[in-house]
Order: sequence, then structure tokens, then C-alpha cells
Amino acid sequence: MYLNKTNLFLVISICLIFFFLTYFDVKSNEIKIIDGDTIHLNGEKIRFSGIDTPEIKQTCTKNNEIIKCGILARELLIKIIANNKINCIREGKDQYKRTLAECFVNDLSLSSYLVKNGYAFAYRKYSKKFIADEDFAKSNKLGMWSMKFEYPWDWRKNN
Repeated sequence: MYLNKTNLFLVISICLIFFFLTYFDVKSNEIKIIDGDTIHLNGEKIRFSGIDTPEIKQTCTKNNEIIKCGILARELLIKIIANNKINCIREGKDQYKRTLAECFVNDLSLSSYLVKNGYAFAYRKYSKKFIADEDFAKSNKLGMWSMKFEYPWDWRKNN
């Protein structure tokens, strides 16, 4: 069966409409950075999937000095986002009804950036996606890998 130009146009139009209605993409207008792996984007609470960052109140030590590693993770995220637009690809919801997503600035994965710089960990319980980034940070002693720290999931359990 061959489609004439009108029918072909209709089929393509319907496919494009379907694509745009089902594409789970969020572009930022209004952003609030909660911590290293959670943001509010246009009023929607988004948790970065596949990573875990230290909690805001979490500290680490380096040369017997207390470092606010949770705040450093948040500040690193603020710095990389700056005034750029964020593009997030939704992956579902977590048990707290937050949107799980991987978010990007200028095609750079914020999750990968945080892990590769040592201020987030590959959350192996949920994803294996960022393990190579974590191995890079660990072998180069970047971020928290240059400090004494407790993994965020352990810190939450103990505090």
C-alpha cells in the first residue's frame, strides 16, 4: 500500500504529536537547589537518579579539619548550573513521590559531573551508570575521596 502525500503528511503529523505528548522532558525556568542531588524545577521536586550526595548537615574530615561536605556538594551544583537552563529527563518516581531524573546543563550530565568530581557517589543499589565516574574520582582522590567520610546512605542511617 502506498500513501499519497496527504495521507503521508497526516501519518507524520500524528507521529510527531504523539512523540511530543509522550516525551518526558522538563526544561527549567525556575530552579531552587535543595542539596547536591535534589532540586525544585518549576515547582516539581526532582531527585537525581543513580547518585547519592552527602546530606547538607553531613561533614567529612581532612587533616583533622571538619569539612562541610554536604554544603560543598550543593555549592558545586550551584556553580555548574550558574544561570544555565536545565534539561531533565524523567525516569519515574521514588518512594517519597519525588521525580527521579537525570538532568543536564549544556548536554553535561549533572550527576556524572558531581560523581566525577568526588562530591557524589554511584548509588549502586539503584543504578550502575556512574561507577566509572566514581572510579575516576576515587583513583584521583577528588572531592570527598581526599577526605575521611561516611557514605551518605550510612550517614542517614546513623543520624
